[in-house]
Amino acid sequence: MSALTFTNARLVDLDKGALTPPTTVTVADGRIAGTGLPAGEGASVIDLAGATLMPGFIDCHFHVVAWSLDLWANIIAPDSLAALRAAQVMEELLAQGFTTVRDLGGADIGLVRGVSDGLIKGPDLVICGKGLSMTGGHTDLRQRTDIRPDALGGRLGNMGVLVDGVDDVRRACRKMLKEGARFIKVMANGGVSSPNDPIDGLQYSDDEIRAMVEEAGNANTYVSAHVYSDASIRRCVKLGVKSLEHCNLISAETAAMAAEAGCIAIPTLAAYEGLKREGAALGLGEAEQAKIDVVRDGGRNSLAHMRDAGLPMAFGTDLLGQLRKFGGLEFELLAQVLSPSEILSGMWDAGARLCRMEGEIGTMAPGARANLVAFDVDPFADIAALGRPEQHLKLVVKDGVIAHDRRAA
Repeated sequence: MSALTFTNARLVDLDKGALTPPTTVTVADGRIAGTGLPAGEGASVIDLAGATLMPGFIDCHFHVVAWSLDLWANIIAPDSLAALRAAQVMEELLAQGFTTVRDLGGADIGLVRGVSDGLIKGPDLVICGKGLSMTGGHTDLRQRTDIRPDALGGRLGNMGVLVDGVDDVRRACRKMLKEGARFIKVMANGGVSSPNDPIDGLQYSDDEIRAMVEEAGNANTYVSAHVYSDASIRRCVKLGVKSLEHCNLISAETAAMAAEAGCIAIPTLAAYEGLKREGAALGLGEAEQAKIDVVRDGGRNSLAHMRDAGLPMAFGTDLLGQLRKFGGLEFELLAQVLSPSEILSGMWDAGARLCRMEGEIGTMAPGARANLVAFDVDPFADIAALGRPEQHLKLVVKDGVIAHDRRAA
């Protein structure tokens, strides 16, 4: 693997909330060799002309199999077609600067291998397999009159599988882990995109969630929970869940409890903004639309509660299908409450922890993987510009190899 040396690169200093003076960053064998070093013999030298060089982005809540907002259409698509669609989504993500993506339900080990084997030009995937949903829960897309015994949980385009009872929950967790899951995902609360479960409805019994936490712990990993309501978040924290997805309606008291328990939250504000703008036109039903304002308005309020409690927040978008175009809004929406340093620290530090890749990603320390992005803007002056990669992203580097070079554009 050839060596690279980036000159005239300005780096982010999260503690100072400012860019460094121009410096040199050296990459060798797919890893960061150091900063301020001279170019090695035979290295390719890339002059960034003062652009901002940063660790590659980490999206900690995405579903690469969600090609369409019509979730049933995703499920019934042939697995081969679903895989090809997912590959295209992954290629889009890498082109936007995301070098690592944590998939919260749907992706399998084949898509992980597709990247590592060089068949897909996309980000590394950290997968949970399928999200676990009880009958009538968040990934049970059957209408009330549909009495078929399952919802095609084995299809690649499905984000979840229906599992009921402690014994079957244990079996499902073990199956996911055996098939390459790096963590377990549970639908512990009602959701927007499902037809039969109210937002404030609790899902699964305490014993079922405890079983998931135990099985994950036995495998030295954790449980991630889909949660909106304060009651669902509080219950999951008490039961040992560590990754809290969405958290739109969290209270200050519960945020403090979650921080004390060592949890990480993943707000996903862009998802609800996109659904508000175009959900109806794209076929979202009346029941689903009625839930959007509740979580959309609550999401912004939740950020201050979590920040003030010291609850780490990773970066996630959760954008399905045609709403993927709104992914860049997450930076802008977070910036209504959080500082650029808080947003970027959450993406890189909390994100690396959730992916269990501390020291490997989200950092430019010597020895870290050379996953890098270069933007022609100062993120401390305009953090929202990071959400407009078509205008400002100039370079994407994955494992020391240039994946996208737009400096001449």
